[in-house]
Formats: sequence, structure tokens, C-alpha cells
Amino acid sequence: MLLWVLGGCSLLRPHFERPTVTVASIEMRHGNFLQQAFAVKFNVDNPNERPLPVNSLHVEVKVEGELIASGDSDRAFVVPAQGSAPFDMTVTANLALAVLKLGNKLNQHADSVDYELSGNATTALPFMRNLPFHQNGSFSLKGN
Repeated sequence: MLLWVLGGCSLLRPHFERPTVTVASIEMRHGNFLQQAFAVKFNVDNPNERPLPVNSLHVEVKVEGELIASGDSDRAFVVPAQGSAPFDMTVTANLALAVLKLGNKLNQHADSVDYELSGNATTALPFMRNLPFHQNGSFSLKGN
């Protein structure tokens, strides 16, 4: 009987594909050698057939495994069903650390640097309150 009830509960939980979060643009607002504030525009793509109501967002950016930037926002927004929504927030960075990482890669004659964008969105969905996201990539160190 218990297995039947649990099986029925799994039918009530709808299939939900994780949205993707990408960086659309970055603009420096202010800063000094130790800390900088950037306005970062993210694009959130929702592949699902229902809107995605986001209550808050936390992001972290790592370069070569080292945390160089993070930000939090409690501004709510909704990503339409099977659509996209831009979202702007302030991200605080330590460019001195990033420059050290880049300098090490240049000294090693590397062509690119690996980055990792990760974070968590808090949603108003009853079946998925916490929505982590993660994206790896690299950017070229060559001027091409």
C-alpha cells in the first residue's frame, strides 16, 4: 500500500527541466585594486511549459578553481514558459586575484582560462524551491 501511495505522489510531481543561466554582458561600475563592483546582465532560458517565478538569485564565478566574484539579489522576476528573461544584478569581484590567475596561465603559455559560473535561484514553485545552476567554460587568452 505504501509503495502505491509513493508511486502516486511521483505522478503528481511534474517533469521540470532545469533552466540555463548565461552571462549576457558585464559592465564595471566602480572599484579599487582590491574589490570591484560590476553590473552583470544574465539571461535565463526556461525550457518548460510553465512560467518560472524566481524570488532570489545567488551567483559565484570561479577562475581556475578560485572564487573571484559573487553576488546576491532578492529582486523577484518571472521567466515566461519556453522563453527567456534578462536579469541584472551587481556582482562584487576581486580582480587582483583574477589577474594573478591570468598571469600564471600566460606564463604557462596557455591559450585559454577555465571559468565556472554557479549559483542558486530560489523559486516560488511548490515542487522546486531551490534551483541550482552550473556552467563551465573557457575564454581565450589570445587577441583573435
